[in-house]
Amino acid sequence: MPTVSDVAARAGVSTATVSRALNGKPTVDPDLAARVRQAADELGYQPNGPARNLRRQEAAVVALIISDVENPFFTAIARGVEDVAHEVGYSVVLCNSDESVEKENRYLDIAIQERVAGVILSPSGPTSTVARLASRGTAYVAVDRPLPGQDSDVVLVDTRLAAREATAHLVAQGYERIGCVTGPAGVRTADDRLAGYRDALKAARRRTPKLVRRTEYKAAGAHRAALDLLSQPEPPDALLIANSAMAVGVLQALQERGVRAGRDVGLVTFDDAPWAALVDPPLSVVAQPAYEIGAVAARLLLARIADPTRPPTATTLGARLIKRASSRRP
Repeated sequence: MPTVSDVAARAGVSTATVSRALNGKPTVDPDLAARVRQAADELGYQPNGPARNLRRQEAAVVALIISDVENPFFTAIARGVEDVAHEVGYSVVLCNSDESVEKENRYLDIAIQERVAGVILSPSGPTSTVARLASRGTAYVAVDRPLPGQDSDVVLVDTRLAAREATAHLVAQGYERIGCVTGPAGVRTADDRLAGYRDALKAARRRTPKLVRRTEYKAAGAHRAALDLLSQPEPPDALLIANSAMAVGVLQALQERGVRAGRDVGLVTFDDAPWAALVDPPLSVVAQPAYEIGAVAARLLLARIADPTRPPTATTLGARLIKRASSRRP
């Protein structure tokens, strides 16, 4: 069986460099790490996993806890995390919390028991659940939503500004009764998108109509919310929708009521799902840099693993409004 020394000789590096490269340490030059991995592959070298984990007291595994694996936004984040982690030899375990604090806690417990190297999570509730990660020295990074009461690495998008711009676009198109379908109260992204919507109406000197509905970040909840809004004496003539899963529910409600998107009701939704440009009419969207969120979060986590004492970093990315036929006045 080939040894670490064999790999070091083939790659022309020290055994310490081989160990760091195969353990995914971010301090190793990427080109050098690639050379080591190539040498290991050519020799058929297989590290002794259990022994390695005992020495490191951690597995070369990152846990990614997201709130909805069916949402293309979160799957794109996962891809960004996986691509960066894979480059330095880490594996990624994907966990779906379903916006449940209980499930999130269960996955955090498992992450601790399995001695993962670090955790990237999108928090499910308004209270922090990562205290035990911090107490055990496990590296973690929050994405999409900050961790309440925690001074931690975090990667966010300025969705309040994005919601303001999307609503201002609807105002500029001449819509008068602009409604908003957003997520649960206390969830930072849902609160921010509602705040941005209200910012735009205030800037336009519009009275905020009673056309806001809050529900779970799911198609079923948005379907009920949209039906309720369409039943009002003065229903909305445009809607800002908080994510693409909700947009599916809204479109279903419009179809059931015989209301035409883009003609009877203008629509802008968060997240540029793969199908958004394919429906009739194509949906105007607030495109968030989901893949970049995951990639940045993974790099921050690897840096935190390498140096637990480094100051926390808050990264805020921008979103982009893509105007399509669903929000343009005929």
